[in-house]
Order: sequence, then structure tokens, then C-alpha cells
Amino acid sequence: MQTAKEQAVEVLRRLPDDVSMEDIQYHLYVQEKIRKGQESIAAGRSLDTVQAKERLGRWLEK
Repeated sequence: MQTAKEQAVEVLRRLPDDVSMEDIQYHLYVQEKIRKGQESIAAGRSLDTVQAKERLGRWLEK
């Protein structure tokens, strides 16, 4: 498993040289959200498609 610093360096490596600080922050933010999502799935804290549609349907009815 990569450290946070290694993950950030990998993100920076993939970006073009003329990238803005705002774009760097955005890409790091997205990378972190993906990592947290993967952790949640591994820990069983996720919904299947049917559950998600049911929950969304209740929300949209209000």
C-alpha cells in the first residue's frame, strides 16, 4: 500500500507540467475520495444498486 506522499507524487507525475495549483488540489481531492470509497466498500459500508435506487426513490418523493 502506498503512503499518502507516494500517492500524491503519482498524481503529480500524471499531470501536465503547466497544471495549475487549483487543478492539482482537485486531482488530489478526487484521489482521496476514491481511496475512501474503496475503503468503505472493503469494510462493507456500501449499497447495492437495488438499495441505492430504493433510497434515492424515497428521497426524490419528498
